[in-house]
Amino acid sequence: MFTLLFNWRTGLAFVAIAIVMGTVFYSNYLAKKIAVQEREKVAVWVQSLKTRAEVTEQAALDLTSAITSNNTDIPIIETDEKDEPSGQWLNLDTLEMKQDTGYLRRKVREFKAANEAITVEINKEPLLINKYYFGDSKLLKEVQYYPLVQLLIVALFIIITLIAITTRNKSTQNQVWAGMAKETAHQLGTPLSSLQGWVELLKETRGSEKIAGEMSKDVDRLRLVSDRFGKIGSTPQLEEFNILDQTRQMVAYIKRRASEHVSFTIDAGTETEIPAMINGPLFDWVIENLLKNALDSMEGSGSIKVTIRNETAAIIIDVTDSGKGIAKQNLSQVFKPGFTTKKRGWGLGLSLSKRIIEQYHKGELFVKNSEPGKGTTFRIVLKK
Repeated sequence: MFTLLFNWRTGLAFVAIAIVMGTVFYSNYLAKKIAVQEREKVAVWVQSLKTRAEVTEQAALDLTSAITSNNTDIPIIETDEKDEPSGQWLNLDTLEMKQDTGYLRRKVREFKAANEAITVEINKEPLLINKYYFGDSKLLKEVQYYPLVQLLIVALFIIITLIAITTRNKSTQNQVWAGMAKETAHQLGTPLSSLQGWVELLKETRGSEKIAGEMSKDVDRLRLVSDRFGKIGSTPQLEEFNILDQTRQMVAYIKRRASEHVSFTIDAGTETEIPAMINGPLFDWVIENLLKNALDSMEGSGSIKVTIRNETAAIIIDVTDSGKGIAKQNLSQVFKPGFTTKKRGWGLGLSLSKRIIEQYHKGELFVKNSEPGKGTTFRIVLKK
């Protein structure tokens, strides 16, 4: 016995297919039924036309006239045995007929392809035959097109449903990440306060001043990390900072922790100060993540270059490394939460960085270019 597991997408697809298939089959059934009825109506109309030409009694004439005038929706053209229009027609576009001399012949070809003509023998010797070609009424056309309309409605319904569910899932996911970040910041708060107290005691202990100083730096670093996590999920305050100073500080911080075989350079052209409205701790986090990502892509040696350009409409920051690069199949995945090619790590750094730049700073963060074996360039665009 096999158990079939359907997620909500599969179920929705099956429901949509069932609706469309049911609509198509029923519409085809109605179209065939209406087509048969319309052919019968045309046959009656043709017979009444023939009878009216033969009878002389007033009652019969009135009846046949009523039948022939009753058809107001099925277009009909009378032709001879060679399919040449004889001048008798019904329910056609009079205005277009006046403007186009080939209108009737074109309609004959159209009707001939759609329905078999009804023939009436006018004379035996010599043989004369009238043919009556007819097209589909407006009702029949509407029934034939109804499945397409239904298909569009169902497709629109599915698209709207998918967008709504995807948006809800993203919102839920964002709330989960924000909640986890705030909880992490909260949990770090208590041990940080305790560590800060122990550091102060060490500072007062003779001979421990150097150790206390180094520990104080690490405690401050932990406090900064806690502050960053605490800001996730809330609207950060943007202040004016010098982008050059912020970037230099983070490069210096990463450089102290990198191999001596990795070179760091900052290229800002002739600029000495580039002011921008940012949230300092969160922007530092983005630069740190990009620098660490660049450092991880190299096996202990290489170069990392940060290029900063002050353009008219935006500030452009490129972080370029000479690492192993990103495979083409992974380019669309690098900013997704949980994606990582490293043995250690949660794969959240680039995802959080993109969110910080795009949602909080209304800028852009993307992979400008990457080539396996040659390196990668990430670009930040801060709009002015």
